[in-house]
Amino acid sequence: MEWKNLYRGMVMGISDVVPGVSGGTIAVILGIYDQLIAAINGIFTREWKNHIRFLIPLGLGIGLAIFSFSRVMNWLLEHHEQATYYFFLGLIIGIIPYLFRESDARNTFKWQHILLLVLGIILISLLPLDVEEGSVIEHRTLSTYLLLFFSGFFASAAMILPGISGSFILVVLGVYKTIIHAVSIFDIKIILTVGIGIALGIVTMSKIIHYFLSNYRIATFAFIIGLVIGSIFVIFLGWATHFPQLILFIIVFAVGLLTAYMLGKVEY
Repeated sequence: MEWKNLYRGMVMGISDVVPGVSGGTIAVILGIYDQLIAAINGIFTREWKNHIRFLIPLGLGIGLAIFSFSRVMNWLLEHHEQATYYFFLGLIIGIIPYLFRESDARNTFKWQHILLLVLGIILISLLPLDVEEGSVIEHRTLSTYLLLFFSGFFASAAMILPGISGSFILVVLGVYKTIIHAVSIFDIKIILTVGIGIALGIVTMSKIIHYFLSNYRIATFAFIIGLVIGSIFVIFLGWATHFPQLILFIIVFAVGLLTAYMLGKVEY
């Protein structure tokens, strides 16, 4: 077992409960994105044991973080929303140099790669973060569980793409509060329904990403970099309105940058 993935999974899990921040982006920061996609695709091959050793600690870390930090992140987003997003803003900006280095952009990018990068920026930056989150669904029917299943499916497909937040998809679909509430009280029916949808979505999307990484690696990285840059515009909630707030935002932004730098030093 690659138990180092336990802490990696926890970092990914914390980001996954924040609308606007992608677990895929964190996987890129940690330098495990390619390996993650390959491992998910390798579950159904003869080498499945090796991939399971990679995925189990990662999955445990993600699950532990989601269950442990969902209430904390909810509190932070409710009481210190802008400051929280400034931290993730610093984290995301801090990863961009690693992405360019990983793709060797200076030597490999051509005009078509620049177009893909710009396309990624446009696609993500057009997504509004400030949408109605909906309320907790109290009365549940078969259609409710179908909605939750497909919400998990589409959210996980987004979750595995850097720059696209799975939590944001849940917000758009109006089930974010319902799912976070279910996690906080350990509602097993909802957790299982959404969990199955997430598992199927991750397997499906990873196959698509694996194909493009294998056959169009530089083009895929160009598009991913665009998605990551575009996510900056999604989670930016505005400038500080008074001096003490400005100081706070600068500090948490710097902590986010430093976190990206330290993770990069550890992982690369």
